[in-house]
Amino acid sequence: MQTIPGFGPIVASVFYSFVGNGESYRRGRDVSAALGLVPKQHSSGGKDRLLGISKRGDRYLRSLLVHGARSVIIYAANKDDKLSRWANRIKAERGYNKAAVALANKMARIGWAVIAHKTTYQIA
Repeated sequence: MQTIPGFGPIVASVFYSFVGNGESYRRGRDVSAALGLVPKQHSSGGKDRLLGISKRGDRYLRSLLVHGARSVIIYAANKDDKLSRWANRIKAERGYNKAAVALANKMARIGWAVIAHKTTYQIA
């Protein structure tokens, strides 16, 4: 899991202790929702309203993922891989903090995929 950008030994061990072998979640979005990294939904009458992140779940792991995402965003300006281009685009459109949380969400999904499929992260 340490092949994922933003995952160090501490984040990887805490993430693995939270997720386990990944079988208790159907997909990566379920892990993100359990961590509280998805928007709150206040929808009614067919009109979707997505507000800030829900902040439910493991507070410590969520903060570790966001801090890891911040470090990835700082170094993404000098890189040209697919994840760095995505992070730079989100940062330009929505700002630094929203980009950090969005990247933390993506990192949680990638982390689940690496655990569930027993692979390593491939930089595209």
